[in-house]
Amino acid sequence: QDFVIIMIGQAVTFTVLLALGLTVQATQIFGNHGTLSGWDSTNVEHEGSLQEVTNVYYEPSTALKMTQVYDSSYTGRYHSEVAKEAVYKRGDTGFYGFAFRLQQDWQTSPAQSYNIGQFIADFTDTGCDDWMPSSMVWVLGDQLYSRVKYGTICDQKITTYSNLATIEPGVWYKVEIQASWQTDGTGYYKLWLNGTKVLEKYNIDTTIEDDRPFDFHVGLYANGWHDDKTLKGTQGTRQVWIDEVAAGSTFADADPDQW
Repeated sequence: QDFVIIMIGQAVTFTVLLALGLTVQATQIFGNHGTLSGWDSTNVEHEGSLQEVTNVYYEPSTALKMTQVYDSSYTGRYHSEVAKEAVYKRGDTGFYGFAFRLQQDWQTSPAQSYNIGQFIADFTDTGCDDWMPSSMVWVLGDQLYSRVKYGTICDQKITTYSNLATIEPGVWYKVEIQASWQTDGTGYYKLWLNGTKVLEKYNIDTTIEDDRPFDFHVGLYANGWHDDKTLKGTQGTRQVWIDEVAAGSTFADADPDQW
């Protein structure tokens, strides 16, 4: 199993801990049960909204409902997100999880990208980028996608992991990521959907060559509208529900069913 703890920025494996006669202690660095309180910040742009609701949830009795509305005269971005600051930096290893649900009548065709989770940091001082996401999780059509980003901030490289699973509108899913955030070819990146591992990559670079901390954002970011400069299809109002968001040092720390 994938047991790790974070100790002074380095991963110590379960096997080594046993050899030393030590016990693995779970350390949840953050947890939110679908409420507006407890976040470091929120980001709601243009005509979007963010609500705490009690009629739709993954676990009783609250969840966050994110809405975005397309506007053909608007050229900005479409975020409706909540954020937890500084969940990882280069050299860390951790688990990150959340539950999500697309609206019941979510239009999957024609396919367009809608991001539901991302790790992001401010690189404005570099002159090469501003707020830059590293790994992201998104829905394209009816498929789940993710990615890793590496290289330097001025020479970014991306590996995309496509068609990881089929996503049905109106159904709750739980996502969990385990990542070893490295830039020396020793990193790994794993993703589970509803407890089934759908992605596992070892001996890769998983983040940018920089030591600043990355924040964890979840919600609805209709990035396809901005990047494609148009709405594909006819559904200009999109809604996503988010619940049971967490990060920690073990799988159970971040699994929506285990805390």
